[in-house]
Amino acid sequence: MMKYASVYLNFNGNAEEAFVFYKSVFGGDFSFVMRFKDTPDGAKMPEADRDKIMHIALPIPNGFTLMASDVPESFGQKLIFGNNFYVYLETESRAEADRIFGALSAGGKVEMPLENTFWGAYYGSFTDKFGVQWMVSYTLPEKK
Repeated sequence: MMKYASVYLNFNGNAEEAFVFYKSVFGGDFSFVMRFKDTPDGAKMPEADRDKIMHIALPIPNGFTLMASDVPESFGQKLIFGNNFYVYLETESRAEADRIFGALSAGGKVEMPLENTFWGAYYGSFTDKFGVQWMVSYTLPEKK
């Protein structure tokens, strides 16, 4: 069973500015903020990208969480408006993550296969056969 769905936004280096603005509109506090410098390979990144947002989450009313990251070109990606969002799905089990990932990614292009990550999730991303970008995640029990 699905735990929840959310929209995941990508920014061209101004995710923090955008989320400070969203926070001023919706209120509340960030539930998660991680910068690229805080990742295991953060020291290897170009200095200009280290303080950019790797992941940020802002709970907003009615159980919805707005999430985002910056997309540094040093990662070999170029942000083009139109590819700056994903539908994020949080599942209640690894098996459900596998099922949904497999079904939705069929005929599409996998960006990152489902795998255990350093941030404590079983996570993968892809573009489906219709061009919609998806992230599927299951928070591992020791991180809940």
